[in-house]
Amino acid sequence: MEKQLIIKKSDLLPSRSDFFVMGAFNPAVIAKGDETIMLVRVAEAVKPTQNRSVIVPTISGHSIHFIELDRQNPDYDFSDARVVRNHHQNYLTSLSHFRVARSRDGVNFTFDGTRIFPETEYESYGIEDPRITEINGCYYITYSAISQHGINVALMVTSDFHSFTRLGIILPSDNKDCVIFPSKVNGRYFALHRPSKSDFGHLDIWTAESCDLLHWGNHKVLLGARLSYVESTRLGAGAVPFLTERGWLVIYHSADATHRYQLVAMLLDANDPNKVLMRSKKPLILPEESYETSGFFPDVVFTCGLIHDDDGITVYYGACDENIARCHLKMEEVWANMEVVKNEKN
Repeated sequence: MEKQLIIKKSDLLPSRSDFFVMGAFNPAVIAKGDETIMLVRVAEAVKPTQNRSVIVPTISGHSIHFIELDRQNPDYDFSDARVVRNHHQNYLTSLSHFRVARSRDGVNFTFDGTRIFPETEYESYGIEDPRITEINGCYYITYSAISQHGINVALMVTSDFHSFTRLGIILPSDNKDCVIFPSKVNGRYFALHRPSKSDFGHLDIWTAESCDLLHWGNHKVLLGARLSYVESTRLGAGAVPFLTERGWLVIYHSADATHRYQLVAMLLDANDPNKVLMRSKKPLILPEESYETSGFFPDVVFTCGLIHDDDGITVYYGACDENIARCHLKMEEVWANMEVVKNEKN
């Protein structure tokens, strides 16, 4: 296993003089010709001031507005650096957008100046965690659209990664971690997603089906995705699945009660992605390096994309919600760490 820190938040300039870059992380990646193209989530916040307020940036139309919250106000909970919580309305302390980076070797990336900013009412708190799926020469990008209306899964499409067309909300709140399979299965498109709110159920990965990529139904939970060796408080799809000789291989994340993340794998039936055939016996990638254990949100490794070839897979992931790393795994390593899922209904 080879790990490497490749992009640091300090490598990027903020989009405004009154902002600073809190993190560049959770990138989507895809191979296009002889390039590796990366879509990076860039989180920015207002530069801190000497007063006791927290300034929250939001988007309305194409304009940024600022909400000032008093740290001494007992109606607000400031204990989480990412979110300010209130009985009536929660706010994010940062505002995320996407930037395009390109590489010839998959290691050294150059940002080409292309940026995608939030602009709809469902994106007023930012856009986050993209995944890229190529279908018939078009690149479909699922992402989390955050606003006062909750966390929704939205879709956009591009052919060149310079211009992008928004296709709207495809899964309503609260939902995230959505990835679309790169080819149809039995005449239907498939996706993985993670409904996020329930007073009864667990935070599990679900499947969905579609005939047109816009309208999704026949939702089913992937019970077999839950790991047996650790208590997972939540799971979520990571990189876009890819087809192997054994079935669909999915790299996804699992987090425990202490919010420590790990990356693992599962194998889905080639003809029925609702069936989990195998899953990891132990983590593929754990937060172990200093850049994975210490940072804005420590002990986090979170993937939205990978590149696969005959030699194995290269997983690109966010570390501590701050920087971007890559890890190369040989396929023998992945398969050797898999166990058959038994006695579980999917």
